[in-house]
Amino acid sequence: MSLRVRASLDARGLAAYAAAQCNASFPDGETVGLDTLMPAVQVALARLEHCFSHVENRYFFDGEQVVFNHLHGDQYAMWLYLLANELHRQDGPASVCSKLFLLNKALHGLDAFYEVQLPDIFLLVHPLGTVLGRGTYSDYFIAYQRCGVGSNRDLYPTFGRHVTLRPGSAVLGRCVIGDYCHIATESLVLDRDLPDNSLYIGGPKTAIVRRQDGPLPIWRTHGA
Repeated sequence: MSLRVRASLDARGLAAYAAAQCNASFPDGETVGLDTLMPAVQVALARLEHCFSHVENRYFFDGEQVVFNHLHGDQYAMWLYLLANELHRQDGPASVCSKLFLLNKALHGLDAFYEVQLPDIFLLVHPLGTVLGRGTYSDYFIAYQRCGVGSNRDLYPTFGRHVTLRPGSAVLGRCVIGDYCHIATESLVLDRDLPDNSLYIGGPKTAIVRRQDGPLPIWRTHGA
């Protein structure tokens, strides 16, 4: 069954809003126009609908419809990433993709470059100071504030499904993180694999790995 998005702004309004923000923030004489954004807006909204429909939270899904409020910080951070990424996928102007990326960074402290391929289903929870680099991501990925995903010696992590990065955690380098894994607050995984259902606590020299069963209740599609 097709879901609908109950949005605070319609597609054209979202395009106009993002364009106005970009033009005010980056007055370099190269105006971002609605015609540039609209094709990406339509597809990005469909991607947002699919993503939000899996979140068990009344601010994202009210039981019948997907809810999107441009004044909800976490939602708008996710939206700006989706819009920039979709514009990039459609071979839109790199300068406009960069402005959307930098706008997200300025508004929300989120560094998720438009070329990074986040999964179809993900959730950002007040992601101030979070940097999501060029890892390989899978569905039901959650990142909280001050999280980091990045390289070590030009090698990046690979994530299974239902991975959660708690506040201040980081996964760097050649790591394969299994399904249903949680990285605890302020923990660092560096060049290490984790089996499915792992709770990782600590750092490379002090790590404790415990069993972690099942997905978080935040997801509507359990057992996926």
